[in-house]
Amino acid sequence: MNSKIEKILNYKSISIRQKIDRLLELDAINYTNLGSESNKTQREEVKKESRFIYRAIKTLDTDLGNLFLQHQDK
Repeated sequence: MNSKIEKILNYKSISIRQKIDRLLELDAINYTNLGSESNKTQREEVKKESRFIYRAIKTLDTDLGNLFLQHQDK
C-alpha cells in the first residue's frame, strides 16, 4: 500500500487535485473491501492505512489533510 501512495505522490504528469483524488480512491477501496465480517484487527489496519493516506494528502494540501486527520480522530 505504501508503495502505491509513494508512486502517486511522485507522479509528475498529473495535478495535485488528481493526486488527491487517486489517494482518496485508494482509501475508498480499502473501506469498501471491509465487510461486516471483518474483525477488529482488519478495521484497525484500514484505519492506519487511511491515516497514512491523509498524511500524504497533507503534504499536497495542508488544510485538506488536516481536515481528514481531525475527522478521523473524532
